Amino acid sequence: MGVLVDRRGDVQHVMVGDSHSIELPDWGRLRAGLGRLRGLRCLHTHLAGEGLTRDDKTDLLLLRLDAMVTIGVGHDGLPTLAHTASLGPAGEGVELLDPQPPAQIDLDFQTWVHELEAELARATGTRKVGDRERAILVSVTAGRSAGDLEMHVAELRELARSAGVVIVDVITQQRPRVDPKTVVGSGKLQDLMIRAFQSGVDLIIVDQDLTPTQARNLAERMDLRVIDRTQLILDIFAQHATSSDGKLQVELAQLKYLLPRLAQRADVSLSRLAGGIGGRGPGETKLEIDRRRTRDRITRLERELRTLGGQRKNRRQRRGRRDVPVLSIVGYTNAGKSTLLQALTRTEVHVADQLFATLDPVSRRLRFPREREVIITDTVGFIRDLPADLVTAFRSTLEELSDATLLLHVVDASAPDHDRRIAAVRDVLHDIGIKAPELLVFNQIDKLADGEGEALARRYNGVAVSALERTGLRGLLVQAERRLWTADDGRIEPHGRMTRIAEM
Repeated sequence: MGVLVDRRGDVQHVMVGDSHSIELPDWGRLRAGLGRLRGLRCLHTHLAGEGLTRDDKTDLLLLRLDAMVTIGVGHDGLPTLAHTASLGPAGEGVELLDPQPPAQIDLDFQTWVHELEAELARATGTRKVGDRERAILVSVTAGRSAGDLEMHVAELRELARSAGVVIVDVITQQRPRVDPKTVVGSGKLQDLMIRAFQSGVDLIIVDQDLTPTQARNLAERMDLRVIDRTQLILDIFAQHATSSDGKLQVELAQLKYLLPRLAQRADVSLSRLAGGIGGRGPGETKLEIDRRRTRDRITRLERELRTLGGQRKNRRQRRGRRDVPVLSIVGYTNAGKSTLLQALTRTEVHVADQLFATLDPVSRRLRFPREREVIITDTVGFIRDLPADLVTAFRSTLEELSDATLLLHVVDASAPDHDRRIAAVRDVLHDIGIKAPELLVFNQIDKLADGEGEALARRYNGVAVSALERTGLRGLLVQAERRLWTADDGRIEPHGRMTRIAEM
């Protein structure tokens, strides 16, 4: 048996369980205010003399109870020892008092709990408005190897850093597949809840893409915001979008991601309404209004983006009539593409050590020896498992690559998984139908030992450069010139057709 007692000593709720456990009421599973306790203490019996269990400590943390007290019951039905736990100050977990018979407890509870709450308020009061959000990262192997999991977590860290999130903790779990309801197993979920409340985080970021059901279940259990990798990438895009074109594309991707989840949340909120006569009401109308407004906005954005795409196509056609070759810089995000463009053209472009720092295409003119000139463009970076809605929304921008005479595929030479990154970029290019010839450019060789970058480039028939230190650029231009123009002054036209000027 158990009771919930308020600070006046009045019993607010009585619970009766079986020989193994009792169940706390659902109305109590709400998080208290920051720095505040629930104003209730839970006292219940244990028949096996096990003291405070993991579940007891979890409920204490999640419900922010004043105290959790378990009272052992002997074979004669009389109480044995009482074990008492409270929240530790400054989010330091659970503090345990020495177990003793209930009749011998000598504690001024009112003074004790007010001092504890004051300490918690001081600890949480140090957070300022505008402080960066704090998060715990969660990743499940789902059949991956330990090495793959490590790389995925490292990439998730970079995404969170680019979004301006402070990473407090990382939780991983090895499972053959993700849990269909909560992604992680029940034991790991309990551990995650304890760590989240101990560290006072603002949100949970899950590496796997969440179904609406998984997102809802996790948010309800954690009483925190829970986002997945796709939402994190969308947020980064929203932060970095500067042009009206880029903002439209980001909004379109966000609405397409939201639409099925909007319907799922609305269906859940209306689950208590019966169908037919007497089951219809304003809730159903609100659902349809939300769906219709979202679909209408998606349709309007797609129409505006088609118009902008047509304008870009006309500009590309005019550029094509001038018969100027186009070098397009592509590659994995944060490989140093913008830095390379800046180093080659000696112009100012936005450069940042962040994922997806460049969203809008940037074009510059680049002059080769013998008064030859090309247009060189920088595009949005790619990433593994790039959300499909983002690829669709940015398709019109990525179509800029279709007129490329040569692709400069920039690779971070210092990345341990450069093979996987190369494959991820090629997969996206294949999906959007880009078939231009490619020159691999292994950048950031300044992070490697002498000779390692050059050896890597030779292995892949590419070139090694350090755009930051401006080394290897001459070799890159030589290789690009050879692929654009033949030694006897021929030229490779767009789409790979060879025409000899001397024979024209």
